Amino acid sequence: MTNVFLILEIILGLILIILIVLQSKGTGLGSTFGGDMGFYGTKRGAEKMLFVFTIIVAVLFLVNSLAGVILS
Repeated sequence: MTNVFLILEIILGLILIILIVLQSKGTGLGSTFGGDMGFYGTKRGAEKMLFVFTIIVAVLFLVNSLAGVILS
């Protein structure tokens, strides 16, 4: 049973890494460390969907991690 949680955690972790990298793809290195703070845009379309999907995968990762610890 714990192998299922471990495999699922690895898969969710890889998906989460990919989603985070895709989100930061459009930003430059300067805006990553606090530069270019003059413009705040709203998320729309695919960017918003990617953002929401990242939150969902992060919550699933957390729940899976806690379930694996509690049930083992």
